[in-house]
Amino acid sequence: MIEVSDLVVRYGAAVALDGVSLTVAAGELVALIGPNGAGKSTLVKTLSRILRPHSGTVTVHGRLAQVPEGRQLFGDLTVDDNLRLGGWRIRNRDTAPIYEVMPALVPLRHRRAGLLSGGEQQMVAVGRALMRRPDVLVVDELSLGLAPLVIADLVGYLRSLHAERGLAVLLIEQNARLALDLCSRAYVLEAGRIVAQGPSAELAESAAVATAYLGAGS
Repeated sequence: MIEVSDLVVRYGAAVALDGVSLTVAAGELVALIGPNGAGKSTLVKTLSRILRPHSGTVTVHGRLAQVPEGRQLFGDLTVDDNLRLGGWRIRNRDTAPIYEVMPALVPLRHRRAGLLSGGEQQMVAVGRALMRRPDVLVVDELSLGLAPLVIADLVGYLRSLHAERGLAVLLIEQNARLALDLCSRAYVLEAGRIVAQGPSAELAESAAVATAYLGAGS
């Protein structure tokens, strides 16, 4: 669904991504982990065509939708209106399927998004992306600023979507433990370069990854 090859992205003279290559296959859950400033959000913006690469290629097969970092909802609009905005290019903008997937949003559908909790807003952001009926979902910092129980609920929704719809997911995440637990395969991005990749279980057992990202000793 996603093929990135030798991608270089620059901000002026500064190199944000330097020769990045990664893939996400149909129906696959893939994580991209790394510290702040590693270039994760730059990659998301390039996948969404907000940024143009200096060199290399980015190919997306099928329809891509993004859950942006920080939710980026319209606070003065209702939950239902925010969801409908996600489907503005879709002829049928019926929000009922989203409420079936995330029934916790049903009693909130007429509430202004700015009055919701962080976890509720993140659910709306995921639902808004699903309104695009994507083949692949790019989630930028799912867990940012959220309590563990809220994160667990959101992870449950992603697992269900993957199992029931075969939805491919690229999870961009600072919370490495969460990302490696959820996804079968992962990449580690540092200073704009992929420094490790492979099955999540193997990366979790790597001394370097464990020390840097899982809070474990070497």
